[in-house]
Amino acid sequence: MMAANELRDIPHESVTTPLPEQCEIAIIGGGIMGLSLAYNLTQAGLRDVVVLERGYIAQGASGRNGGGVRQQWSTEVNIRLMQESVALCKRFAVELGVNVWFRQGGYLFLARTDRELARLGKNIALQNRCGVATELISPSAAQNIVPELNLDGIVGAAYNPSDGVLFPWPFLWGYAQKAVQAGARLFTQTPIGGLHRASHGYTLHTPRGAIRARRVINAAGSWSPQIAAMLGIEIPTWPIRHEICSSEPLKPFLGPMVSELASGLYCSQSMRGEIVGGVNLPGHGASYDMGSSLEFLATYARRLTRLMPTLRNVKVLRQWAGPYDCSPDGNPILGAAPDDPDFFMASGFVGHGFMMAPIIGQLYAQWLGGGTKHDIFDMYQLARFTTGDDSAPKEDFNIG
Repeated sequence: MMAANELRDIPHESVTTPLPEQCEIAIIGGGIMGLSLAYNLTQAGLRDVVVLERGYIAQGASGRNGGGVRQQWSTEVNIRLMQESVALCKRFAVELGVNVWFRQGGYLFLARTDRELARLGKNIALQNRCGVATELISPSAAQNIVPELNLDGIVGAAYNPSDGVLFPWPFLWGYAQKAVQAGARLFTQTPIGGLHRASHGYTLHTPRGAIRARRVINAAGSWSPQIAAMLGIEIPTWPIRHEICSSEPLKPFLGPMVSELASGLYCSQSMRGEIVGGVNLPGHGASYDMGSSLEFLATYARRLTRLMPTLRNVKVLRQWAGPYDCSPDGNPILGAAPDDPDFFMASGFVGHGFMMAPIIGQLYAQWLGGGTKHDIFDMYQLARFTTGDDSAPKEDFNIG
């Protein structure tokens, strides 16, 4: 099994290598979604797959998140998808030979109002029916799990011990390595300058030259609307900057990912001991800005030390930001575009594409490889925003 520091030299194409003239499937975006797609498509027997990444692996949102993977959702479709995704994460190290440091310490959601507690209880009832062993617990029970918690204002909590956290970078590198080994070709530093329809499918123009693809998957995350616009397709998603930071290493003490519903505060402790976390900062609007702000650090510090006073003297070592890929109804956009049956989308995950990528990649590969088409591709198709179809399940737990 390869360690994370051995995976930095992913076998991607040299910056001087021209693109092949054509391919079966071109994936735009080399984040976790695009790389999961590439890996799963090759496993389904599709070898003529090309991934086009505008920057480097882990440059965008996939390399800028907290690595949380949870099954606590408010809709059955997301609960069941994430049950599958967690199972895939558990097998990842063995099947792909890459240690992603997946640790199932659980997720602990804290409620400060009776309304929040009722919301948790409703979600837990559905999760239990789906076979997820989440419990509604008292403040004192939450403190038994995390003794450092300050219970002032806490009225209850939800806890599922099988949720977890993994290390984002080797997760991406593992998918990339195995996809390339199976025959996919990965081109970094290859932005898309133009995309148009042709008799054979699509032609994509890049600084390396043009490539013809019979099918295209738009997995560019928050940048997906710009790609789709090249075909005259409007994707109504937008980027929201989400900041995050990491502390100095501490002696291990924090088992679960802890999240406070009221503020969106979340934090976990990595295998190396750092406290990694973030908090919501509303009111900043759409932005691709990946810079760091004092406002975030001050807000996060106040919230975190109120919740866990023992962390008041901890030093912050790194701070960064990445874009949440937001959609109007909080659900992803999947499936083929209207009137473009060979142009597929995978965007609008509201910051949770990272944890859903394993199962979405597998389901896309099953469908595009000639197998069964999962209902999710009809449920979350782009056309719902123009037809007024509001039948898709409404997810109200897009936090943490």
